[in-house]
Amino acid sequence: MHVSDVPLRVLAVDDERPALEELLYLLGKDPRVGTVVPAPAATEALRRLGRAMEDGPGGADAFDVVFLDVSMPGLNGLELARLLGGFATPPLIVFVTAHEDFAVRAFDLKAVDYLLKPLRRERFAEAVRRVAELVRAGQGPRPAALPPPVPALGDQIPVELGGVTRFVPVADITYAEAQGDYARLHTRDGSHLVRIPLSTLEEQWRAHGFVRIHRSRLVALGRIEELRLDGGNLSVRIGDRVLAVSRRNARELRDLLARRAADRPR
Repeated sequence: MHVSDVPLRVLAVDDERPALEELLYLLGKDPRVGTVVPAPAATEALRRLGRAMEDGPGGADAFDVVFLDVSMPGLNGLELARLLGGFATPPLIVFVTAHEDFAVRAFDLKAVDYLLKPLRRERFAEAVRRVAELVRAGQGPRPAALPPPVPALGDQIPVELGGVTRFVPVADITYAEAQGDYARLHTRDGSHLVRIPLSTLEEQWRAHGFVRIHRSRLVALGRIEELRLDGGNLSVRIGDRVLAVSRRNARELRDLLARRAADRPR
């Protein structure tokens, strides 16, 4: 049987019984999900995952993904995810929480998705779809024949907003910031989180006039309104934001801006 045809093996972790029951109900309704094992505490989840790691990704107790609450007594979800990151073949992680303010930390821990309670069916199904695609592509604990190709990015980039996919023109993006394996894209109207590493954006958006000014930041040259030097520290202003430029990237940025100014018609 092909990997894509194998139902997902899921561990669901939540210390609140109603929330855990809802999670089990939604997982049980999804045809892509096979085995679902509940765990009412992170410590119990860790014991089960430890046994699964001993058996290996093909073992009877193995899991493809953990749907994990954040706020739990004792060992919380973020701490459990951090421990799993040290495993040789860790399962994928989807956080399910009522708290918005842990999202950045969750994505730093390489979470596949971050779902907010109360859960919406469409949004939940989208998270399961992402997990299934990653497992099929070999980015979960099951082996794959070939690594997935990096998708080519065009003049627009898909972003999710309230469960709806929008296509944001690259020309509207003023700068991008790294957040783990994700990037936050800033426009005049707000920001969007996408699961694309900043290094990929840097490589593919160079032709759109983007340049790295910091290890965690990429800016559109045409959006820079001021270049500031204060006490030997360089920064740029884009709208109402002032962004620091690292010493490593300062010379390249100056050269690019000077070349751009020289190429402008007089």
